[in-house]
Amino acid sequence: MTTALLELDSLPRQSASQVKNKWGDVVRQVREVGSVAITSHSAVEMVLVDAATYRQLTTDMLALKAREQSVLEDLTGRFNARLAVLQAPGAQQQVAGLFDARGKSAQRPKAGATF
Repeated sequence: MTTALLELDSLPRQSASQVKNKWGDVVRQVREVGSVAITSHSAVEMVLVDAATYRQLTTDMLALKAREQSVLEDLTGRFNARLAVLQAPGAQQQVAGLFDARGKSAQRPKAGATF
């Protein structure tokens, strides 16, 4: 099971030379905490995570991309349907008629059955 990801600033830090010289200690720390920030000249350069967390991140990313694609396909379909209505024969005359009416309607608007 993966652990909750911490904010970058609250991650335990190890310098690149500590990672190189004390790899076993860094691995133990990653297993305990879930991730460790690797620094170079006091700036975080990368984050080391365990394999389970990485797998979960990639699964979540793929699900997010699939959901995004689904939403885009839905929007594209709705746009194409509206565009088809505007490109239908007689649509230009209907739009021109709306503009010519200047806000006046031939019929009195209905407010509903209970009004």
